Amino acid sequence: MSNGALAGKIALITGGASGIGFAAAQAFTAAGAQVIITGRQRPTLAAAAAKLGHGAFAIEGDVADLAHHAHVAEEIRRRFGGLDVYMANAGVNTIRHSAEVPEAEYDAQFAINARGAFFGVQKLGPLLRDGGAIILTGSLASEKVLDGHAVYAGSKAALGAFARSWAIEFKARRIRVNVLSPGPTDTEILAKLGVPTEGRAAFEQSMAAAIPLGRMGRAEELGQAALFLASDASSFITGVNLRVDGGMALL
Repeated sequence: MSNGALAGKIALITGGASGIGFAAAQAFTAAGAQVIITGRQRPTLAAAAAKLGHGAFAIEGDVADLAHHAHVAEEIRRRFGGLDVYMANAGVNTIRHSAEVPEAEYDAQFAINARGAFFGVQKLGPLLRDGGAIILTGSLASEKVLDGHAVYAGSKAALGAFARSWAIEFKARRIRVNVLSPGPTDTEILAKLGVPTEGRAAFEQSMAAAIPLGRMGRAEELGQAALFLASDASSFITGVNLRVDGGMALL
């Protein structure tokens, strides 16, 4: 894809300091966009913005907090006057059997994964320029049953329903709304999910056996898929769930 695919565009990525969000930020920056990232950890955000360069900047905050979205919207309005791409990427996952899920853990996953995406679009939608793009980071788990993922799957499945509704609600403004659903991807989140360093090779082998393409995804591959959905390369695509999972959903 052309390095100028997002030239002159303003792009906001929540949870953009690491993993798939950061890979998307890198792809958007390389394509010419002015990138804004958000996240909860100030040092990580600052380091990510510095690594991105090209005027990228970070806004600290929690997508589960509605006031955060209002603050982000005001900052973007003040600095740029509008927005072209909104990628609701921030998410959290706790793997646990349904019978053992505490109320607070359930609420946290829905607050960040579903509620955060919904109210982010509600607050940022008015700033999106006609012909813009909304990308919601979903998950393979919304379609394929994975052990211990019931709550996470439910929160991510909500994004598909949001996207279909918003594709119609925003149609008069030609704003496209799509879901990007990763399969197992080699990012920092593996450690957070409890995959120990010494067990990494065995984990990757087990994942490879479950994926038709024989390996886990790379963050940059998800970043390029996000760039596709953000750019005019996908100008006739809206309301879809793009699975970037190596075919895992098929098995």
